[in-house]
Amino acid sequence: MHPLDPRTTALLIIDLQNDFLAPGGAYDRGGAVSPQARVLPARVAPVARALKAQGGLVAASLFTLWPDARGEPMISPHLKQLRPFLAKGDFAAGSHGQANVAELDGLVDVSVWKVAYSAFFNTQLDWVLRRAGVSDVVIAGIVTNGGVASTARDAHMRDYHVTVLADGCAAPTPAMHDAALADLRTVADIVTCQDFLGRLAP
Repeated sequence: MHPLDPRTTALLIIDLQNDFLAPGGAYDRGGAVSPQARVLPARVAPVARALKAQGGLVAASLFTLWPDARGEPMISPHLKQLRPFLAKGDFAAGSHGQANVAELDGLVDVSVWKVAYSAFFNTQLDWVLRRAGVSDVVIAGIVTNGGVASTARDAHMRDYHVTVLADGCAAPTPAMHDAALADLRTVADIVTCQDFLGRLAP
């Protein structure tokens, strides 16, 4: 078992945002919120609280749709095809929809705004983690086979020790979730939220 020092550990919460999960958010309006995703904030918040209590860092990524010169969101073609319901104002920088869900209020130390799957791509996350003395990252959020997997692999390539919270993540289907976790075992430890909390216990 990899030794755990909470003071050099960061929890990376991937995209647990109002527009993805909250009632009335963009994905809720589009009928695209999975039951598995809805339960994640309640599972991840206790992990964040426990890690912070022992000196660890909690960081969150916020998927963001930036406006073009006409004020329309700049949506990648693959996302526009997958989620045609996305509209002006969804995931807008600084909006309620872009923000972390309410269950994470007071728990997130640093949020980075991202435009692609990985929380490291074109963000200042790596700079923040290095400056904070972080060597271990623990990843939770959505989706397992998208933002979570991409962030885990990017963290591994940057020489962080990576842990993924198996029941702290969700994918569009359980089969996709399980397949992604099986694949991530080559670059990360896979544990449950309860197992990780047990390792944090004094």
